[in-house]
Amino acid sequence: MAGRRLKGITITILAQEHARQDWHFDFEADLFRRFCENLARDMKKLGVALTVVRNRDATITINSYADLLNCVKISSPDDGHANQCVGHIIGKSEHLDIMEDIGAAVRRIAFAPETVAPSSEFRKVCHNCGCGC
Repeated sequence: MAGRRLKGITITILAQEHARQDWHFDFEADLFRRFCENLARDMKKLGVALTVVRNRDATITINSYADLLNCVKISSPDDGHANQCVGHIIGKSEHLDIMEDIGAAVRRIAFAPETVAPSSEFRKVCHNCGCGC
């Protein structure tokens, strides 16, 4: 990728309050850290600089898998996408696998951003996250 500017995409993990333990996922665990490192390495080969940040100032109450999707936001300023939750980007999750769904959302924003509905479009895929979808 020498000489080319990488497209920047940011994954933001919001703080969570787990009302139900059956939907708990540890975003601080080594498993997730390694997933992010591998995803960032793979995306860099394809021209995308992936960054993972934490926003501990915003808290999502996790009552369902949809809430888990809501606590992960994806931004791609180059494409006009700012802080859209994974549920808004991918719609319904096929396997209820948060890492698979984050990967799918990142790849969709990276390579097919025009297929993601604008934040202003009403979609019945998430709630309580404040993203506008």
